[in-house]
Amino acid sequence: MTLLLLSSSIIQNRLLRMSEDQKKQLEQQLWNIANTLRGKMDADEFRDYILGFIFYKYLSEKMHLYANEILKEDGIKYEDIKEDTKDGNAYLEAIKEEALIKLGYFLKPSELFSEIAKRGNADAEDDDAEIKSNFILEDLARILNNIEQSTMGTDSEDEFDNLFEDLDLTSTKLGRTESAKNALISKVLAHLNKIDFKLEDANSDVLGDAYEYLIGKFASGAGKKAGEFYTPQEVSKVLAKLVTTGKSKLKSVYDPTCGSGSLLLRVAKEVTEVGKFYGQELNRTTYNLARMNMILHDVHYRKFDIRQEDTLEQPQHLSERFEAIVANPPFSAQWSASPLHLTDDRFSQYGKLAPRSTADFAFVQHMIHHLSDNGIMAVVVAHGVLFRGGAEAHIRQYLIEDRNYLDAVVGLPPNIFYGTSIPTSILVFKKCREQPNNIIFIDASKDFEKVGNQNVLSDDNIDNIINAYRSRKDIERYCQVVDLTIISKNDYNLNIPRYVDTYVVGEVINLNQISDELHDLNKEIEVTDKALLSFCEQLNLKTPF
Repeated sequence: MTLLLLSSSIIQNRLLRMSEDQKKQLEQQLWNIANTLRGKMDADEFRDYILGFIFYKYLSEKMHLYANEILKEDGIKYEDIKEDTKDGNAYLEAIKEEALIKLGYFLKPSELFSEIAKRGNADAEDDDAEIKSNFILEDLARILNNIEQSTMGTDSEDEFDNLFEDLDLTSTKLGRTESAKNALISKVLAHLNKIDFKLEDANSDVLGDAYEYLIGKFASGAGKKAGEFYTPQEVSKVLAKLVTTGKSKLKSVYDPTCGSGSLLLRVAKEVTEVGKFYGQELNRTTYNLARMNMILHDVHYRKFDIRQEDTLEQPQHLSERFEAIVANPPFSAQWSASPLHLTDDRFSQYGKLAPRSTADFAFVQHMIHHLSDNGIMAVVVAHGVLFRGGAEAHIRQYLIEDRNYLDAVVGLPPNIFYGTSIPTSILVFKKCREQPNNIIFIDASKDFEKVGNQNVLSDDNIDNIINAYRSRKDIERYCQVVDLTIISKNDYNLNIPRYVDTYVVGEVINLNQISDELHDLNKEIEVTDKALLSFCEQLNLKTPF
């Protein structure tokens, strides 16, 4: 028995290593192909093309596998069907009916990725070889449109509507002439066509992980724009582990600012099952990317509901309540703060609205409205949310004193998000708290590793945060369980140093780091001053500076 268990363990470890090696190889192959477009356009632009083509190839291979499974009894393959014959049309109609239910879309044999890649005569031996390509741009545009059209009037219509609209094959960024554009696209398709996504393995998410890898690589090159669509994977892990504490299954998970959907998918990795994924995203391109990301991770179209609109102004899931909620909203974003919101169920009970120039608490209030009684939510916020005064102080006090929803405050290291070096925190909320008389404060701001110019959370750093949250015990200079009476005496100021003493006698102070932090704070002050100046001008008031 012991030998059997040992043998099983060896086999399992070997399979894991093979899967990891396969994943790294695929990631490198895809990134190399992405670099074919580098230099032609900005990172966030060629991102849309390469991810779109990978998605088209994925849909094609899923369609091919599914059709061949249906045709197995007839002893024929999908690519062998003659589309212009009576028998061929009969086969296609039958397969289309099944595919629209199972997959949510349909592709003819002639529309498969492999066929269009061959049609481009893109058969170069290696990456540097010259490719003589037949003209395929019109065929490709028609096929992408046909995928969307195949879903019209079906249950999957919303999930596929305008999904490929960002793949503009007429753009001059692909080349100045039609032949130049065609040659570039043919080359990309040819190289992608050589890669086996190995979709036959139903339990493998190697392609999904590789897709996430690419999204992360694009985010690292997109600077400040990355905040629109990407949360670093290590931060996603922390949020996902927090909201799945004590849970093995989830009925639902929701992200009101879902970006590329990566955070939602990360939550799914922490449990055995998620009933349904919900999300909302303002940016149209990012919304399309989120839907692609869901489908590519083999989430059935009936199991996700991603909408595109402004979450605060046009919420799309108002009647829903969710068991897990995660979010990394834009820091200190502006919103309308219209008095009309005081009659909105999301905000009315608080008596005050989040300031127009800092919508952080508006997102928190929105999320709490959607949280089920047995749910957990975790949201990333700028550090100022913990201690700023005015309306924000009023909302903070209401959440703690009147509702008692705040369960934990986690301080994260600075410079872990792309495009900003400001320190951030995670707020964890529950409507039914197991420890209603206290809040745990965790200072993980110095618990990180330096990778290039970026600070990152290692697996050990992440484990430290999660173990501290779940064990809920004091750890010297790291976390403190604080009674609500103490927080009340501090006027509901949640600034972590008030509760967790991290000072070490004889500690060496890095003056350069302090200088950098002061520099970042000055930048924040400049942004705030500009907003204040704008309000004064609108109200025809004297400026205070």
